[in-house]
Amino acid sequence: MVNPKIYHAWTKNHPRLCFSELGNGPPIIFLHGIGGNRTNWLRQQECLEKYCTTISWDARGYGLSDDYSDALNFSDFSHDLFRLIKEKGIEKAHLVGLSLGARILMDFYARYPESVATLVLCDCYYSFENGLTDDKKEEFIRLRQSPLEKGKTFAEIAPSIIDSLVGEDCSELAKSELFDSLIQLRKASYLKTLRASVSFDVEGQLSDFLIPVQLIYGQEDKLTPPSLGHFLASRMPKARINIIPGAGHVSNLEKPEFFNNILKNFILEHLNDACYAKASKTSNR
Repeated sequence: MVNPKIYHAWTKNHPRLCFSELGNGPPIIFLHGIGGNRTNWLRQQECLEKYCTTISWDARGYGLSDDYSDALNFSDFSHDLFRLIKEKGIEKAHLVGLSLGARILMDFYARYPESVATLVLCDCYYSFENGLTDDKKEEFIRLRQSPLEKGKTFAEIAPSIIDSLVGEDCSELAKSELFDSLIQLRKASYLKTLRASVSFDVEGQLSDFLIPVQLIYGQEDKLTPPSLGHFLASRMPKARINIIPGAGHVSNLEKPEFFNNILKNFILEHLNDACYAKASKTSNR
């Protein structure tokens, strides 16, 4: 999908981060999952472009963002996001993340709470060790890391990954979009992200999330089932949860209309909590 109105740019300094921008208004930033990129959020950007300046990024080593040669600490993603926020002249942003993107946002809030207006956390775990069952932890690694280390390509492993993620009535279009995202991945960066993800744990910090939080989970999510979302909702003081019927782990692609309705209602409720540091937003255009 291509929207001729969307604008692409890169942050300064290494690694440069590519982002796509659409619309005008208070800022909202979208973060993709471990097998995705910024284009996975196009339908959500189009849904909110009348109300918000929508920004979707490619994380370091993903999409059109730069590769990097050094080791990855999970907090590097948060520091990258803070760099993007400052370069765009944003004071507070609405932040939306799915899976890996949501984990980044939980880490980011712990480090940069003053930059966060609201959080939308989708299909995610709060602790790799305690949030996933032993079977799911083993499957997560088995389907992703092991085949790549044995020389398999992303095109070869994509079908099994997709089958493990989506709900039973997932459309062929959504599966095709997932496949296109997976085959664009870069092995070295992807493996670094996998290895950093297994140490992720914010379970002890959940009561510190004092801003409005919208949780969205697919009813048929086998990797991060809705029970994880209900646990988060019980620990985060201002959290609420919605479950999307028929959706698996990639709920924004599988059921975009349902997802967008939840997202839009939440963001409009808190729209003006996000703002730019100056009266007129900065721009790279």
